[in-house]
Amino acid sequence: MSATLELAAGVHGSLGSIGYGLAAIGPGVGVGIIFGNGTQALARQPEAAGLIRANQILGFAFCEALALIGIVMPFVFGV
Repeated sequence: MSATLELAAGVHGSLGSIGYGLAAIGPGVGVGIIFGNGTQALARQPEAAGLIRANQILGFAFCEALALIGIVMPFVFGV
């Protein structure tokens, strides 16, 4: 029983890091989907490259904003 409590106490200090690591999965998958689908769209319609690239950059910025919010939240809430 005591070993379990010691393990829980050791994990408590890094719960924010574990939470951010799990939260970073979503934006990572989102960025992959954005650029994967953008590459397919560029291959199908090369004449629309400017519009497709602009939409890719906008989607990338939104996904990265979620990741940055995830970095800040453990510090704001003091987890």
